[in-house]
Amino acid sequence: MPAPIRLRELIRTIRTARTQAEEREMIQKECAAIRSSFREEDNTYRCRNVAKLLYMHMLGYPAHFGQLECLKLIASQKFTDKRIGYLGAMLLLDERQDVHLLMTNCIKNDLNHSTQYVQGLALCTLGCMGSSEMCRDLAGEVEKLLKTSNSYLRKKAALCAVHVIRKVPELMEMFLPATKNLLNEKNHGVLHTSVVLLTEMCERSPDMLAHFRKVSLVPQLVRILKNLIMSGYSPEHDVSGISDPFLQVRILRLLRILGRNDDDSSEAMNDILAQVATNTETSKNVGNAILYETVLTIMDIKSESGLRVLAINILGRFLLNNDKNIRYVALTSLLKTVQTDHNAVQRHRSTIVDCLKDLDVSIKRRAMELSFALVNGNNVRGMMKELLYFLDSCEPEFKADCASGIFLAAEKYAPSKRWHIDTIMRVLTTAGSYVRDDAVPNLIQLITNSVEMHAYTVQRLYKAILGDYSQQPLVQVASWCIGEYGDLLVSGQCEEEEPIQVTEDEVLDILESVLISNMSASVTRGYALTAIMKLSTRFTCTVNRIKKVVSIYGSSIDVELQQRAVEYNALFKKYDHMRPALLERMPVMEKVTTNGPTDIVQTNGETEPAVLETKPPPSGLQPASQANDLLDLLGGSDITPVIPTAPTSKPASAGGELLDLLGDLNLTGSPISAPAPQIAQPPFLLDGLSSQPLFNDIAAGIPSITAYNKNGLKIDFTFERSNTNPSVTVITIQASNSTELDMTDFVFQAAVPKTFQLQLLSPSSSVIPAFNSGTITQVIKVLNPQKQQLRMRIKLTYNHKGSAMQDLAEVNNFPPQSWQ
Repeated sequence: MPAPIRLRELIRTIRTARTQAEEREMIQKECAAIRSSFREEDNTYRCRNVAKLLYMHMLGYPAHFGQLECLKLIASQKFTDKRIGYLGAMLLLDERQDVHLLMTNCIKNDLNHSTQYVQGLALCTLGCMGSSEMCRDLAGEVEKLLKTSNSYLRKKAALCAVHVIRKVPELMEMFLPATKNLLNEKNHGVLHTSVVLLTEMCERSPDMLAHFRKVSLVPQLVRILKNLIMSGYSPEHDVSGISDPFLQVRILRLLRILGRNDDDSSEAMNDILAQVATNTETSKNVGNAILYETVLTIMDIKSESGLRVLAINILGRFLLNNDKNIRYVALTSLLKTVQTDHNAVQRHRSTIVDCLKDLDVSIKRRAMELSFALVNGNNVRGMMKELLYFLDSCEPEFKADCASGIFLAAEKYAPSKRWHIDTIMRVLTTAGSYVRDDAVPNLIQLITNSVEMHAYTVQRLYKAILGDYSQQPLVQVASWCIGEYGDLLVSGQCEEEEPIQVTEDEVLDILESVLISNMSASVTRGYALTAIMKLSTRFTCTVNRIKKVVSIYGSSIDVELQQRAVEYNALFKKYDHMRPALLERMPVMEKVTTNGPTDIVQTNGETEPAVLETKPPPSGLQPASQANDLLDLLGGSDITPVIPTAPTSKPASAGGELLDLLGDLNLTGSPISAPAPQIAQPPFLLDGLSSQPLFNDIAAGIPSITAYNKNGLKIDFTFERSNTNPSVTVITIQASNSTELDMTDFVFQAAVPKTFQLQLLSPSSSVIPAFNSGTITQVIKVLNPQKQQLRMRIKLTYNHKGSAMQDLAEVNNFPPQSWQ
């Protein structure tokens, strides 16, 4: 049989192929020749054939038939054969194939070989594809080589030990004695791999981390890092004028792990971190990499305040770099630190705002998120001006997040109500179609509460929608305001700016144009029709025209619009004496941020969610349960808060006949307090609290569940049954946070179907600590008299990394023991 062609000739031949089919034909022909050679047990050219097979494997062609040939080469005594055999094993074999177990004995023999290069091949192969079984069998040999004086073998053994620890963590202690002298080695290769090994051990075992802190590992690392910084030019390790930046980065990462949550270790490394931060050259990317790792280390350990300011200033310099990747990294890092070092980050506000004009969308998004995190009461006017300018010019994918952020910032830091209203209107004018669903009711509530601004607001909104109905949320708010305050618009009572002269007919013309516009959505038409109806009590000269418009829409093909028109027609004809009372101006709606109670408020035909102020009940009445204000999370008709409350007095009004229907509706939430003995409480969750224990001592047979697990937030439910009432299930929620930053302002809300009653007690805290270092607990009591399967919808809101987060979820996997 003629000698097969060499690898070099095969590569040259394949590269001459003009088409994919031609290349495939060449490969198939050569594979057939290689198979024939393997069948004939041709030992002479086996090494050459396997090398060619590996090249074909790199091109993406199947080469699995060469696996056993690799084992034969490994068993050979020739170094050239072993080299190709081990390379083939690393490329063609993995732990999913049983063939790799046949290598174990060969690797063991080669680990004890007299030639260091053969030992190195075996270490590389074991560290690359060794399975857990192989690692258990060969860990002892690796540990011996880790103690040898040969630097070439020690660096390879250290990396192999890292693989062994990842596969079999319980073998970690075997390598502990060998790590004592690793950092005393002068060879940079051994130092580098030793630091990698120590990092792996510290990350995987808290016990190892505590041990290395005790044995003063930090001073050793500080000494090595200081020598690297202070050493002169070394051609062997120099990269762009910096001595061994790879080793420096690895040491900084290990220092970060050792200093995290440890005062003594952090104190020991403060000085060297300051030296690295001030002495590292920033003109080359290599220096920037070291500085970035230094910043991460400073921010993660318990460092001094001056050192943290230095780190943030380094990130500020990164923002001025021409490299987009460096700017992006700086923005991301500043976003993580803005909560803990707000004032230091504020110094770079102008640079961050300039990044909003960057052409790169990733940088633009990070700059937008960081800009919102920097907004406070002192800079809100300037920051909002920049962000509104950004909203005008940014791409459509940014508008929704930007508008949402402006709404939240304006609500939190608004210097005046007029500024707040102007800002929200500017957003609606610019990006109305991108705003959240709650933007309209929130703005309406803001306007309602700003009594002195009614005339100014309705005039501004009237001018904003003249001839332009493209921004539907703006048109909806304008329609509502014109309906409420149309009399102020016509009378020209605006004092904040020059009043405009508008007649009643001109106002109705605008609303009728909204009704017939092709751009108007069904909801917008509903707002406009309701506004026209309200104006029948504000205007005096156009009531007949309003009656005509309303009667026309009594036959509309839009069912919602038709129903409104029919009802309004009935008010004109049958209940005209009640119309002024029903359509009177909305009262001021109180709103405060609380830990839960939210309700639905009816505003003359428009349903709007609003958080109600929690007020103490009148004297003599039993405080209502917190669950009375429970939010219907998804608006479903089968989910309501069902805990009974004490009736309130009925309001007296000209429209008393209709308002009597609402007499027993309690629209103000009340916090849970001690039971008042003078008023009888309906039998519910707290019955018999003082007479016997509320919960079973043993919650046997009721397993816990994970109700929610997303974005680092985990919610677990545990269950107990009440001794006083078998129909009551007591659920304890535990919220934990696995991310690197705390979650603040955490609010948990829940809703259940009508057949259940639910009581939500106060949480233990509103902050969930990072790294699972603590939990929030909260108790839910559910009364299930019909023993039906329990279902629950939950709503989670919290602040994380400078952003307001909100999510909804449905829990349907309650264990049967919790409700049967």
